[in-house]
Amino acid sequence: EIPTAEVAVDDLLLVRPGARIPVDGIVVAGESDVDESMVTGESLPVHKEPDGEVIGATINTNGTLRVRATKVGADTALAQIVQLVQEAQNSKAPGQQLADRAAFWLVLVALIGGGLTLFGWSLSGAPFATSLLFAITVVVVTCPDALGLATPTAIMVGTGLGAKRGVLFKNAAALEASARIDTVILDKTGTLTKGEREVTDFISDGAPEPEVLALVAALERESEHPLAEAVVRYAEGAGVIELSSTTFENVPGHGAIATVDGHRVVVGNARLMKREQVEAGDLAGTRDELAAGGRTAVMVAVDGLAVAVIGIADAVRETSSVAIRELHDMGIHVVMLTGDNQATADRIAGQLGIDTVIAEVLPQDKANKVKELQEQGKKVAMVGDGVNDAPALALADLGMAIGAGTDVAIETADIVLMRSDPLDVPIAIRIGRGTVRKMRQNLGWAVGYNVIALPIAAGIFEPSLGLKLTPEWAALAMSGSSFLVATNAILLKRLRLPSIEDVGEGRDPSPVERAEAGTTL
Repeated sequence: EIPTAEVAVDDLLLVRPGARIPVDGIVVAGESDVDESMVTGESLPVHKEPDGEVIGATINTNGTLRVRATKVGADTALAQIVQLVQEAQNSKAPGQQLADRAAFWLVLVALIGGGLTLFGWSLSGAPFATSLLFAITVVVVTCPDALGLATPTAIMVGTGLGAKRGVLFKNAAALEASARIDTVILDKTGTLTKGEREVTDFISDGAPEPEVLALVAALERESEHPLAEAVVRYAEGAGVIELSSTTFENVPGHGAIATVDGHRVVVGNARLMKREQVEAGDLAGTRDELAAGGRTAVMVAVDGLAVAVIGIADAVRETSSVAIRELHDMGIHVVMLTGDNQATADRIAGQLGIDTVIAEVLPQDKANKVKELQEQGKKVAMVGDGVNDAPALALADLGMAIGAGTDVAIETADIVLMRSDPLDVPIAIRIGRGTVRKMRQNLGWAVGYNVIALPIAAGIFEPSLGLKLTPEWAALAMSGSSFLVATNAILLKRLRLPSIEDVGEGRDPSPVERAEAGTTL
């Protein structure tokens, strides 16, 4: 064993069960589940196998891994997260710059006010000691401590609250910008969807569905196509019996053919069915309907007869519908931007309740769409994950990058969503709005305190009401105002944020749940 500080790039590390992974790296050998909750906020352990990436400071739970170091020291994901949070907490938001200018002028007001107080009381014939006492009280009570603390305390609490939820604000300006957002543009693939296929429909034409599904799954297990993987997962979720296939034949671009349990099974597109002289019959309408709805329609034939149609589509993230609902609750207009075809985009939008769909957009045109919305007077946030999203992320009033996205997107964005969860979009905006609200409350209190305290400290009400402050009480009042400002900022931690518990109310059933329920969409 060696200290983590001595680990160099390309070193081969042995990570035992229960040990903390010291640096970022690539798994070379072994399989295990890794607890990444500290870094990504993901509550469930993530399975790792050879060629899988691991993050430093995460915990290896149950297996032995051999990991080759790829990033060490300040280059690791955790170190960069800490740096981002520190930079955000140390940066000055536009509101803080205003507060700094106000504090500067308040110092001048305190000094000038003290001088005028001394001069005024002296002219009134008061003893010099009394005049000096009032002057000192004015200087003490108008010390701009509360004004100086008004925004930094709120920013520190806001960025810390975001970091706990895997939402990293790169700077304080991003916090303020998020509070002004009224339109959110979401990229479809990889943001609202998982970027992987799942079975949405399994429609049989009279044949027993479990038997047909078992035959199809046996064929698809021999295939390496992504659509085949989706069918196998669906079959495993449905709990059908596992059969074996023989004489498997892959037909590139069309489908596959195999013999399963004595039956000739053909799975593929219309061209393959035509080649095999299979008539679609009544299933032709179902196939066309699925295709029109943006799904990939796969025909199934057994012994020369069409028996089923499988609808396959990009899997929607479980939290997407809740994220859209939360955005609507905040009065935010939601736009989905995608290069996919209009039918697929409309299907996803209808499923999630998205307001506007912009489909078939070329990568280089995404930034133009953002600009068009801004020209309409919208304050636009762009959420993306790819290199092609980077120009749009940079142009938007607020750029949010999915943590699992490319380095270019993450570097360009103002906010990084470490959990790659669309639910973190409304979380980021709620934190921004809550932080700005606390900043305004603190500034209002600090200014109001000085407006009230200054004339009392100057002794204006002493002749008529006998109301005056001594320097010690002025110091206590000044400290009290600073304490109230800091306490008010800390109350931001009580902000209600959307959570994974809300997902059960708004999410769509998974393929496994649909299979268990015996339903199709």
